[in-house]
Amino acid sequence: MAGHPARSGLVVTAALTLGLSAGCTSLLGSIAADTLEAAILNQNDPALVESGVPAYLLLVDGLIAQSPDDADMLAVGAQLFALYGSRFETEVIRVAQLTGKARDYGRRAMCLAHAPACGWDGMPYDAFVGELAEVGGRNIDYLYAYSVSWLSHLDATSDDWSAVAEVPWVEAALERTLELDESYEQGALHGYLGILNALRPPALGGEPDVAQAHFERAIELSDGRDLSIKVEYARRYARLMFDQELHDRLLMEVLEAPVEVPGYTLFNVLAQREARELLASAPEYF
Repeated sequence: MAGHPARSGLVVTAALTLGLSAGCTSLLGSIAADTLEAAILNQNDPALVESGVPAYLLLVDGLIAQSPDDADMLAVGAQLFALYGSRFETEVIRVAQLTGKARDYGRRAMCLAHAPACGWDGMPYDAFVGELAEVGGRNIDYLYAYSVSWLSHLDATSDDWSAVAEVPWVEAALERTLELDESYEQGALHGYLGILNALRPPALGGEPDVAQAHFERAIELSDGRDLSIKVEYARRYARLMFDQELHDRLLMEVLEAPVEVPGYTLFNVLAQREARELLASAPEYF
């Protein structure tokens, strides 16, 4: 992914731009969610966010240390560490450390909110899917944080085949969240699932038709405000299918759209940067 030249393999980092752009502050409450949202999500200067977010990470770490059984705070920590580790850190070892902390916080939040989740690690796939069916709507915030933080850490450790093997479990968790509320975070879940279903070409068991349907639904649910979705649609699906017409149309729509959209500005700026890079490389790719 652009901005992370040293990393390869399972490229699920980009999915974070879909969900965290609208959702990383959904649980903040007691630590001024509105202020954090304004400081991060509505900022049009990614470099400023990159330099400022570590202060929030320290704050959240301190609050979690004081209240280690606060599921809400752990969910916030899971998403913030996933955001920073996947989008702004470039050193491979640091990315793994930051997203590893995100994953740990996500696990702990889910365990506190839903006691059976404490035994999910290492569970066979079919049993895991059965367990997910017992998660109700009141725990959707925690299941979302659990899934997002897991995705971020899978990307950071994607050179490890044991990590790649966990993808079906993450996809199942996202599918369950979607069943609970498909409009959660304005299409973010469909964006994640679009990427996961486009990871492999049809000859290797991929389901690009399913991916395309998820991307289209994500655009619909976000009313086209989240430009990251169109970038990932072009990057993951259009390139997979060698559909240059769709690829270029989506990216031109991103470049022509306004970036100053409440809740999406930061990642819209990043999306336009990536759209320019993808268009520039299109002649060589296609």
